[in-house]
Amino acid sequence: MSSKIFNNPILPGFYPDPSICRAGEYYYLINSSFSFFPGIPIFKSKDLVNWKQIGHVLDRPSQLNLDGAAYTGGIFAPTIRYHNGTFYVITTNVDNGGNFIVTAENPKGPWSDPYWLDDAPGIDPSLFFDDDGRAYYIGTRSKKEPKYFGDQEIWLQELDLNTMKLVGESYALWDGALKNAFFPEGPHLYKINGYYYLMIAEGGTDHYHSVTIARSKSILGPYEGNPGNPILTHRHIGKGYPISNPGHADIVETQNGQWYMVALASRPYGGYYKNLCRETFLMPVEWEDGWPIVSPGTGRIEFTYPFPNLPEYKIDKRENRDDFDKETLDYVWNFYHTPRENFWSLTERKGHLRLKLSSLGLVEILKMPPYDAKYERRKEIILDCPSFIGRRQQHMNFEAHVKMEFKPQGENEAAGAALIQNNNHQFRFEYTVENGEKVIRLIKHTSKVELDFAAKTFNYENLEEKLAQKAFASEVIYLKVTARGQDYSFYYGDSLESMKPLIENVDGRILSPEIAGGCSGTYIGMFASSNGKHSDNMADFDWFEYRGEK
Repeated sequence: MSSKIFNNPILPGFYPDPSICRAGEYYYLINSSFSFFPGIPIFKSKDLVNWKQIGHVLDRPSQLNLDGAAYTGGIFAPTIRYHNGTFYVITTNVDNGGNFIVTAENPKGPWSDPYWLDDAPGIDPSLFFDDDGRAYYIGTRSKKEPKYFGDQEIWLQELDLNTMKLVGESYALWDGALKNAFFPEGPHLYKINGYYYLMIAEGGTDHYHSVTIARSKSILGPYEGNPGNPILTHRHIGKGYPISNPGHADIVETQNGQWYMVALASRPYGGYYKNLCRETFLMPVEWEDGWPIVSPGTGRIEFTYPFPNLPEYKIDKRENRDDFDKETLDYVWNFYHTPRENFWSLTERKGHLRLKLSSLGLVEILKMPPYDAKYERRKEIILDCPSFIGRRQQHMNFEAHVKMEFKPQGENEAAGAALIQNNNHQFRFEYTVENGEKVIRLIKHTSKVELDFAAKTFNYENLEEKLAQKAFASEVIYLKVTARGQDYSFYYGDSLESMKPLIENVDGRILSPEIAGGCSGTYIGMFASSNGKHSDNMADFDWFEYRGEK
């Protein structure tokens, strides 16, 4: 056993629903991306611990339509598999189109445009390639006559790889381990030592989440549940344990015959609040009497384990600071919705990220018409991508700095930094005009229904003091956000040396899904808005720095 250890989570921050595959000596891992573009981040490793992001699976508008998507809509629960030299990713766009497959020969891309699957209801699709060369779709769907909310079943149908169409009959395989199992979903099928193993999630994605497994000698069943189910859950430990709601897992065998599981879980802090939401964890797996034992000896996710018996994958350490001196955005950055307008540029002013002010604010409540069973929207395309570029908050304790140049022309114009949980739960740390004066202010937005602001305005007490401080003379603004657990503090100045507090120790729990709802994690980034009015103004960001603490 290795004397070296690794630390969990292996992907901190909002990286839920992990799926993993091996191709030779390399491992590839993907996650759900919901309403953020580009979609489905993809990572590469040789040791299962150190992961390098090599791109996104869905990085073109032709692949990823997020128009009108809710914050926790968009892309759900992708699966990655490698078969005969081709990589396959299957997933669901719950707002626009339903279930689809993309393929690539190189996992860095380019990935194909979607192969849409007709008559494939439900979410959380997976793929299985059998020894005889046949391929299968495994998914989650509601029963024909559901008896309660979440009364679902796992189903299977053959997939023709030449036409990328489902063929033949569909078969219900299993409806979970518990009596009246709640939301059996996230299925993966494996063939190990002559058995077909069907591993799923149950109990919803919050506190009662779990991983269960069944097996059969025939791919069509009947499937017998593991008498030791669930094979992973923390619901019996209580809410005081520092890792909660594990589930939605995938397993992989190393070239050395070891088995490991990746699963989502959360780290509550400041009470049972999860600003970072669902992260990716790694656990060892052993087989006993034909069934998998997860985290042998404890049965729960631990923060440390012995390092896998694999060569260490040395990767270049990611820079904490982005100077925006490249012609493309770093993989860490995302947009909210598909960017269909040229509101940003890395080339108009060299060494800067330029954001043009968008009339769309960050708190717009999107009015989305209903969709049919195939998830096809009955609407025209809406241009609803705000002028916002953000990255995940990945640490409970962090510091983020940004250098911005911006000259607001009116009270509707604002630019700065934002911490966003969803449309209606966010902090906006902005430079704007208020009552004829240019001010730095923090707006705390917490309304779940109305667009009422929970806000405070901060300014110097009088003009003489402003002039004495020489604040904002050049309209170069430095903004700083720090978090120490759930205490968020906000600082500003006209240089790094002159930073002063605007407000300190603001309660950050509004950035947790427990208050905001949904199941996404906090994003932090830069924005520019004219809040409902047309503007030709813009904000230039010289650099953005994020430093997390363990």
